Amino acid sequence: MLLYILDLLGVAVFAVSGALAARHKGMDLLGVFVLAMATGVGGGTLRDLLVGRDFVFWVMDPTYVGVIALATAFTVLAARWDRLPGPSLQVADALGLGLFAISGAQVAEAQGLSPTIVIMMGAVTGTAGGVIRDVLRAEVPLVLRREIYATAALVGVALYLGLDALGLSRDVAAVIGALTVIGIRLTAMARGLHLPGFPDIRAPLS
Repeated sequence: MLLYILDLLGVAVFAVSGALAARHKGMDLLGVFVLAMATGVGGGTLRDLLVGRDFVFWVMDPTYVGVIALATAFTVLAARWDRLPGPSLQVADALGLGLFAISGAQVAEAQGLSPTIVIMMGAVTGTAGGVIRDVLRAEVPLVLRREIYATAALVGVALYLGLDALGLSRDVAAVIGALTVIGIRLTAMARGLHLPGFPDIRAPLS
């Protein structure tokens, strides 16, 4: 049940981030829904295909599509009433990252995969939707811009697995892991923290 709730919440907040991103590009309502849908289910779809799951989660359960439609409608109405604060896109993205990273890890666990692959699948689930969103709106994806993004997902999922291995309740470990991902991402944004970049080979050596 917790996995299902995390999935629904992750889909909802990622759909909000997709709808907000579409707003910034001046898309029509169909474009808003398409971007919200791609953002909401992109990471989980890629995860299901990679781990060899028997089904793609949202194809078998139309509740996810309904959640995305509701989240999109809410976002459009809230934006029309000017009730959305400036950083709402980044906050929604951080929430989706944390929720989806842990739910993706739990799906990979259920497939009997190794801890290393579980951590990777958690990061893929949390980041792939945002990558698809940014590509569709002709932006360089966050994960490629020195942002502390995928790193936050990797740390949070690793912490979740560690706490679970130590005997903590899986539900409690999942909540702590998700909050860790969200906290790292929001802290990095608030403080302007970035990963080190690759040195420009054209720059003169000193």
